[in-house]
Amino acid sequence: MRIALFATCLADALFPEAAAATVRLLERLGHEVVFPAGQTCCGQMHVNTGYLAEAVPLVRNHVAAFESASWDVAVAPSGSCVGSVRHQHAMVARRAGDEALAVRAEAVAARTYELSELLVDVLGVTDVGAYYPHRVTYHPTCHSLRMLRVGDKPLRLLREVRGLTLLELPAADSCCGFGGTFALKNSDVSTAMLADKMSTVRGTGAEICTAGDSSCLMHIGGGLSRLRSGIRTVHLAEILAATEAGSSPRRSIRERMRR
Repeated sequence: MRIALFATCLADALFPEAAAATVRLLERLGHEVVFPAGQTCCGQMHVNTGYLAEAVPLVRNHVAAFESASWDVAVAPSGSCVGSVRHQHAMVARRAGDEALAVRAEAVAARTYELSELLVDVLGVTDVGAYYPHRVTYHPTCHSLRMLRVGDKPLRLLREVRGLTLLELPAADSCCGFGGTFALKNSDVSTAMLADKMSTVRGTGAEICTAGDSSCLMHIGGGLSRLRSGIRTVHLAEILAATEAGSSPRRSIRERMRR
């Protein structure tokens, strides 16, 4: 299968390993991965903050970048960004009075998948040949859980990883408190939600907290780092891409900046 990588802004600017791991994983499974060079921000942060008119050019650009018939599907290592493509793009176009763009956006959305969806629902695989000898707990991000309804697909993938000990996260479906600009506009509430999430993560005894969105991992990881908890945050794609030749968790962004 020929798969277009929707890298996302956070992967481009801060967490490139999530996108790189997605490519390594899919290529190891025998698929061709291409990178549409015209892609930029999908406009999610504009829409979520109320700037729908400003999001229209970004929606138009995303559609133009990903509507090519030269690949079968598109994938992103982000439930949040895929949620925007599926649930916001056509709406934004219609509110701007551009029905033609809305129809094109719907066509792009129909073949855009979050990573665990692509693996389980499209490629029909749960054992991806990964090896990751660590104690791991999984945080289901709000957009993947509530917008995309990925359900237990990430857990099914993690259960097949050799060497991995999967530890159940209590109150897993509780939000971590990030929510994009919510964490800035409602910092006190966000901090309290993060404290609850960190408490449950630490209580599992896990070495690693994983999720399908770098944004939530950034929020949780920042808090765990400030507590000097010793718990790392690692994107789901990185775990699934790991093999016996390279299974150690990578240092966090904060740790790398200290060097």
